[in-house]
Amino acid sequence: MERWDRIGRGAAYGAALALLPYLLIKVVWVVGSLVGTLPVGTGFGVAEWVVLNTVTVGMAGIGVALALALVRPWGMRIPGALVAFCAWVGSGLLVSILPFGVLSTLLGVGADSQDGGDEPVRPVWEGLLVQFSFLGMGLGLALAVPAHLRRRWPQAFTGRAGDAPRAAPPWAAVVGAAVGLVWLYWAAGGTVGIAHPTERTTHGYALGAVSGFWALAGSAAVWMIRRGHVLPGCPAGCPWCSAGWDRARCSHGAAGSCPSPCMQLWRSRPASPLRKAPAPR
Repeated sequence: MERWDRIGRGAAYGAALALLPYLLIKVVWVVGSLVGTLPVGTGFGVAEWVVLNTVTVGMAGIGVALALALVRPWGMRIPGALVAFCAWVGSGLLVSILPFGVLSTLLGVGADSQDGGDEPVRPVWEGLLVQFSFLGMGLGLALAVPAHLRRRWPQAFTGRAGDAPRAAPPWAAVVGAAVGLVWLYWAAGGTVGIAHPTERTTHGYALGAVSGFWALAGSAAVWMIRRGHVLPGCPAGCPWCSAGWDRARCSHGAAGSCPSPCMQLWRSRPASPLRKAPAPR
């Protein structure tokens, strides 16, 4: 077994284990809300709180199953499109949030967003476990997904991107770069296009900076792939994570969000040999 494959397999198991605390915490929230031993969030009724957290329990369960599917033999029997879609969504939500986790720690993000009202106070260790689950799952996916894709579609990892005929940069890369610059403009304090600029917090500025970074990184990586100027390890990962991040941001309807140009990165790709390897004879 190759070293890279061993690292990917270990990362997949680590991701599944890292997400278990979040899954268990959410289950406790649901059960505690139903029996009346734990408070519900401010602005929620019991039914709404239970439904919301039941959905996140399901999402966490899918995340654990995805991590195991990336390493267990039965994962290769699941349709590749389904595994790739779930991995893309998970990577967009968790891998791309890693820079924001670092920024929020350095800047103390969250201190300016506390209302100090009737919001239920959660134990500090609970918040630390939730952050551990997110960061651990994100780091695990960053290593496990490429290793799984390499086992499933080995042809896609042979040769070099520069071997393909050079073409003009795809329009999606240009639009993605423009979107990234807009995000950075907002992160730097720009107010054009912001509905309520006085209500922005440090959280919003940091999130805008991360959004701009991923949009520019994905655009630059796609441009390098099309032009044949390749940095090892960067081109495949940046469009993958930045497209997933763009999907996650726009699906949540964040203030100042825009249509998703990075969703077009996949459509504008060159022809790819992503096919199943022929069975050995």
